[in-house]
Amino acid sequence: MNELREAAASAGTDLLDERTRELADYCAAAAGRLRAIGMRLDQDPDVITEFLHEPEVRFPVQGMLPPEYRSVGEFPARLVEVSSTVLGQVVATEQVSYGDPNVLLASPGPSLSGGAVQALADEQQRKRYFGRLASSPTHTFFALTEPGKGSAATELETTLTPAPGGGWLLNGVKCYIGNGARAQLGVVFCRRAPGPWGIEAVLLDTSAPGFSGELLPTVGLRGARISRLRFQDVTVADEDVLGAQRSPSRRGLYGATYILYRFRPGIAAMAIGCAQAACDYLVTHRPTLPRRDRHRLDSILDRIAAVRHRTYAVASDIDAGVVDVAGIGAVKARAARVAEDATRLVAELLGPACLIEHPWVEKTYRDVRAFELMEGTTNLHAMSVFQRLLRDRAAPQPVTERAVDGAARH
Repeated sequence: MNELREAAASAGTDLLDERTRELADYCAAAAGRLRAIGMRLDQDPDVITEFLHEPEVRFPVQGMLPPEYRSVGEFPARLVEVSSTVLGQVVATEQVSYGDPNVLLASPGPSLSGGAVQALADEQQRKRYFGRLASSPTHTFFALTEPGKGSAATELETTLTPAPGGGWLLNGVKCYIGNGARAQLGVVFCRRAPGPWGIEAVLLDTSAPGFSGELLPTVGLRGARISRLRFQDVTVADEDVLGAQRSPSRRGLYGATYILYRFRPGIAAMAIGCAQAACDYLVTHRPTLPRRDRHRLDSILDRIAAVRHRTYAVASDIDAGVVDVAGIGAVKARAARVAEDATRLVAELLGPACLIEHPWVEKTYRDVRAFELMEGTTNLHAMSVFQRLLRDRAAPQPVTERAVDGAARH
């Protein structure tokens, strides 16, 4: 596709070292193939199974796996290692999303649930989870959000109660869960007792009696297969409760916050990749713009570069063990907004029939509006920023919070 750039964008990438730039260029080279696959996924997300053997689809998942479960010899080991960091994941995700974010979201692999397993599980649970993913393509889910509570982890209503014969019974509903209805394995956050330390995370096989999932209708980002999940007296064995060997303060809620903070910059990266792709598409199809319209495009490109820089910065901080909760939320919200503004401008400047004449623009226009809803809406992140500002004004303190094993203190 001639509207694809030949190398990763440079504006806002001053924080990258040589290896991370190499990773960006490596992933950027796959964008054309990913875009073609993404157009197919928009029509039928289940066709991802036809492409699971392709390296462009397989590579992005490698960095999410522990080293012992990665493909050996198939990809440059140095780039896989870089992609296992938060910054590396952000860089790779941006370039993959420049091609099409649906491919990443539709692909089997650990997703957020793998992070929860790495953060909470004992060695046997890790082997069971990642061993299954390594043995065959496995879709997974991360079930936190509920219909009446959103992703407010401290207000969960899904319950985990003792079963008469031993073990536990899981009951409740989860909503807006990526890949939930087609997954084979996942992590469910639930309440065992009152209070924040009464939250547990359990490993669940979707073949368990009492589990059901249904797909929700979506306008864009269809590869994510957003679902509603129901649990009716689903039996959970003691060995499926993640982190049972840990203290209550280092179990369920800890795992939820640990993963959300580490993966939230990835949503920003998806939005940035789509925004950059839309602008590049416009330049290809309308290389000469009136001065006013060129200024408008340049303004969007400046905003993309700025939010890219800040996203890389918060990702680097997380790798260093420092979590700026408000800063992470802010870059996600800003990235979602600039992606919407970019596609709106592109559609306007390509003309009234743009969404008919340019199917990729029409698809991307729909896709990017999902980012506002993923990992918290803008009003929630704005409230986090506001609360931080109030706290700093009342009692000045460092703007970042030192992480413990990668998770922020609360």
